[in-house]
Amino acid sequence: MKQLGTFLLAFLLTSSALWSSNFTENFILGDPEIESMHALAFGPESILFVGDSEAAQVVAIDLSNQAKAVNEKMAIQDLESQLSSILGTTADQFQVIDMAVDPITENVYIAVGHSSGRSLLFLVNNNTLEPISIDQVSYSKTDLKNAVSAEAVDRRGRSLRKWAISDLRYTDGKIMVTGLSNAEFSSTFRAISFPFNEEAMQSSLEIYHAAHGKFETNSPIKTFTPITINNKEHILASYTCTPLVVFPVDGMKDGEHTKGRTVAELGNWNTPLDIIEMEKEGERYVLMANSNRAVMKIKVSDIENFGDSLSEKVVERAGTAGIDFINLPFVNVQQLDKLNESTFVMIQRDTNGVLSLKTGNSRWL
Repeated sequence: MKQLGTFLLAFLLTSSALWSSNFTENFILGDPEIESMHALAFGPESILFVGDSEAAQVVAIDLSNQAKAVNEKMAIQDLESQLSSILGTTADQFQVIDMAVDPITENVYIAVGHSSGRSLLFLVNNNTLEPISIDQVSYSKTDLKNAVSAEAVDRRGRSLRKWAISDLRYTDGKIMVTGLSNAEFSSTFRAISFPFNEEAMQSSLEIYHAAHGKFETNSPIKTFTPITINNKEHILASYTCTPLVVFPVDGMKDGEHTKGRTVAELGNWNTPLDIIEMEKEGERYVLMANSNRAVMKIKVSDIENFGDSLSEKVVERAGTAGIDFINLPFVNVQQLDKLNESTFVMIQRDTNGVLSLKTGNSRWL
């Protein structure tokens, strides 16, 4: 009997080890040499994916050993004041770049870029910012092929390198990455297998931009989310000035060109910042934060029922077309993510100019 108990214990420990190492068996301990943190997203088992545009790489960091933070009522009244105190500098010397929530622990992480070129990671713990070291971590990483060149510039002479990775998400064994490549049609979607094994799909993208009245292939998706539309997997994406576009995942093929279906023009002179999906009483909604607009709420059912694609220019300045949306009473929201099934967390520039972290809930749905 004792031998049986010993055998069962050994079996359970071995099974647990095999299960826990499924995603991290190829991870190594050390410095991943992250040059920039342009985008954050969580995957399975508290693995944080970092989109590093400057180094043209995606880094996976194992944060499973990070304890659940204590935030009874999540709220930070002045993020920049806390960061100034921690970094020993003034608010004009750093910028909040991205925010991501670990769905397992509901820990909130914030990426900050410093004027020195350093990238820093913070955990919201007891409503204070706790620095998280990223120079000695368990990690794995992969390089992007054909990323936009470090020397490439736009019409105004500004570097395009930061758009090597504009956004990323993990779903179903793939890291989906948007940004610019060095190809003729530079707007690009990638699906990278994880754990990393050199397998990656890359497709160039084309959309009809109703505010501009033309088809475009060289503007990157600014933010996106994987979404199920009419029982099929899609990418719901938005671009600057502000077309909302759907791409069927099964229509994206390696080395091929993909045309999206523009389902809305949400107003020009604006950049979309974050898209999340939430649900209430069986109805699914998309929330989108914007640089120059309020947070928008869109019913997924309206997207499903819109079988057309915009094909004519929206002439009126800041005019809209396509599916309907509602402006929620949240303006100057710079970061947005889903905290849990009923709550979202956001970083917002308040009317007094102070940058704060706060939550909203499903009552707004």
